[in-house]
Amino acid sequence: MFLRGFTIIIHLNFCLSTIPFSLNSLPLGGNFSFDEVTLSHAATDFGNRYKYNPMAVLHPESVSDIAATIKHIWLMGHRSQLTVAARGHGHSLQGQAQAHGGVVINMESLKVPQMKVHVGNSPYVDVSGGELWINILHETLKYGLAPRSWTDYLHLTVGGTLSNAGVSGQAFRHGPQISNVQQLEIVTGTGDMVNCSKEQNGELFHSVLGGLGQFGIITRARILLEPAPDMVKWIRVLYSDFTAFTRDQEQLISEEKSFDYIEGFVIINRTGLLNNWRSSFKPQDPVQASQFNSDGKTLYCLELAKYFTFDQINVVNQEVEKHLSHLNYIASTLFVTEVTYIEFLDRVHVSEVKLRAKGLWNIPHPWLNLFIPKSKIHHFAQVVFGNILTETSNGPVLIYPLNKSKWDNRSSIVIPEEEIFYLVAFLASAVPSSNGNDGLEHIISQNKRILEYCERTNLGVKQYLPHYKSHEEWRSHFGPHWEAFVQRKYVYDPLAILAPGQRIFQKSIT
Repeated sequence: MFLRGFTIIIHLNFCLSTIPFSLNSLPLGGNFSFDEVTLSHAATDFGNRYKYNPMAVLHPESVSDIAATIKHIWLMGHRSQLTVAARGHGHSLQGQAQAHGGVVINMESLKVPQMKVHVGNSPYVDVSGGELWINILHETLKYGLAPRSWTDYLHLTVGGTLSNAGVSGQAFRHGPQISNVQQLEIVTGTGDMVNCSKEQNGELFHSVLGGLGQFGIITRARILLEPAPDMVKWIRVLYSDFTAFTRDQEQLISEEKSFDYIEGFVIINRTGLLNNWRSSFKPQDPVQASQFNSDGKTLYCLELAKYFTFDQINVVNQEVEKHLSHLNYIASTLFVTEVTYIEFLDRVHVSEVKLRAKGLWNIPHPWLNLFIPKSKIHHFAQVVFGNILTETSNGPVLIYPLNKSKWDNRSSIVIPEEEIFYLVAFLASAVPSSNGNDGLEHIISQNKRILEYCERTNLGVKQYLPHYKSHEEWRSHFGPHWEAFVQRKYVYDPLAILAPGQRIFQKSIT
């Protein structure tokens, strides 16, 4: 038995030592990196909580480089421990784009096919899976066009957001980003390059969208566009009554021509809240706004945006005034500003620059994102806001409703069954080395209490950007969709080579 074990160890070590040579022998236009600095960088992400170094990083010059690498690993079969993860801008939260001892593909190296905008009655743009959404915005605006659905932060890659869903305040009308894709080019877990759409290879198309990288790597996408506005009227108002807040949100997302963007966030015990807004927004009534006190209160902010072109300003002002007149917010808390379309969409980047300057960007981000059925949102708020969650100084807590009818149930994303459901996102930042309420352990414990409450009371909550540690938890997450998910994995990545950082499937090694 000792000799057999010794032989296995020798054999594995021999395999490991020959892998770099094996990879380097591939006829690629790009190249592999094996140095510690590159490997360490590929093992970091925005979450800053998990760090698993790969064996190699591929910098592909073309889609063929990606296909050849995966095909090579596929042909090695079960005797190889190599797995593959596609890494975009490194904004994963819990190591989802890492491949311990495997190959990480640097998708931002993939610059072909070049971005190409197609104008006409049904405009679209063809982009690389490694392209950043901010770059797509700048390019499409040259043609007076822009994508219809966004994320709040634009410095993310196309492949990254489409592998999850891509949600922001426009999703109530246009659906998530995965509902605004016409075609995809995919490299599957067997190294095959496949073009797909709803009509062509539809099963793969729907599998990959929201599929957490399990069925293929998105190397090209065709994104639907719409005429772009010039300006945005950006509005914030406050509520102290949660019922009035949610009733107004739900009413607005049901109206055809209300606002173009509807979000909200929870504010707990924030001092000088409205004074902080004054740097970007103007109060409708400065005197009343100066007398408003947010200390010790749980408040709910409704954030709205109305897009317009320069020649529409008078009409838009009238429409906004009409819609606001039907809402039940605290009158003294109406704040308004006007910004360019780019300034509005890229608003989070302004905060990023400030945080980077203070050294507070590359810190742990123990985020928790939940989809909550409309029928349970009041129970959730009653227990969580002001009880489990006693302050919101660690980061924003977003809350806004979505229409299920705008989501394609053939995709892999898992959402609640009800027609209206809420995204509630706890976007906390942890102060390194702190043992207080702003420390990592406290925030993780708080997230755990929220999840335990949801499970204990059977709220029907689903995680967005999900993270689980066991097979049973993943099975529970997918529920009745689990068997179809497993079947898709068997068809498109039978050796479980792709996206090991999601911890859904494990590659078996002999």
